Amino acid sequence: MVLALAFSITTNATVKNGDVNGDGSIDISDVTELIAYILTGGSVTPDPAHESVDLGLPSGTLWATCNVGATAPEEYGDYFAWAETVPNKDFYQWSTTPYVVIEDGQVHFTKYNTKESLGPVDNKTELDPEDDAAYVNWGEEWRMPSKEQIDELSANCTWVWTQVNGVNGQLATGPNGNTIFFPAAGSRLEYDLSGAGERGHYWTRSLYILTPTVTFPNSGYKLYVTNNTFGWNSGNRNCGFVVRAVRAN
Repeated sequence: MVLALAFSITTNATVKNGDVNGDGSIDISDVTELIAYILTGGSVTPDPAHESVDLGLPSGTLWATCNVGATAPEEYGDYFAWAETVPNKDFYQWSTTPYVVIEDGQVHFTKYNTKESLGPVDNKTELDPEDDAAYVNWGEEWRMPSKEQIDELSANCTWVWTQVNGVNGQLATGPNGNTIFFPAAGSRLEYDLSGAGERGHYWTRSLYILTPTVTFPNSGYKLYVTNNTFGWNSGNRNCGFVVRAVRAN
C-alpha cells in the first residue's frame, strides 16, 4: 500500500505534495525550509492522505482505496458530471454541465467534441488535467482512470458483491491478493440520487469512442458495479457519478 502524504505545520499552512514554501515547485529549498522549521521548534503532523493499492496489475497502475471526497472505502464520496471538478451541485442537467451550450433545444459541446453537428470539433477524447476531478481535487500525481485502465482492472481482478461496514458494493481482488472496494454509490440526475446501495457508476477520463468512425461525444466511459455484475459502459456527460482515482507506480 502506498501513502501520498501532505503535511500541516503549526502556522496552519498546508503543505501539499512536498511544496513546503508554496512556490509551486518541489526542490531542495523545500527540504531545507522544512528541516529549519522543525529544528526551530515547529511541528509537522500528517494531513489527511490519500492511499493507493498495488493490485498486481500488468501495467503497475495503483488504484486509490477511496473515492474522491471520501475518507473510508465504503463512503460514497463526491459526485461529478463529466469534466466537472467542483462536486455536489444541487442540479445535474445538460444546462449545468461543463462545456455544454443549448441551442434551439439541442445540446452542443464547446470542448471534447468529435462531431461537427454538435459544435466545434477538437477531437479531444480524454480530459485535460484541468478538467479531471482527481487531478484538481487530489493533486498532480492522481488522475481519473482511462478506459484502458478500467478494462485492465475488470479483466485481471476477481469481483465479489459484498458489504463493508454495512455498505453494498463490489470487492475487487487483484492478482497479488490485494483488494479495493467499490461502493454502490448510485448516480445523480437533476435533483435526485438514485440506485444507491444497488449499483455504482465510476467515471473515466475517456470520451465514448466506440470505433474511429462511431463516436458519441455526449457520453463518457464509466465503470459500473451491481449486485451480479461489473464492467464498463457509457453515461451521459450530465450525470453525477463518483470518481475512483489512479496513480502511476
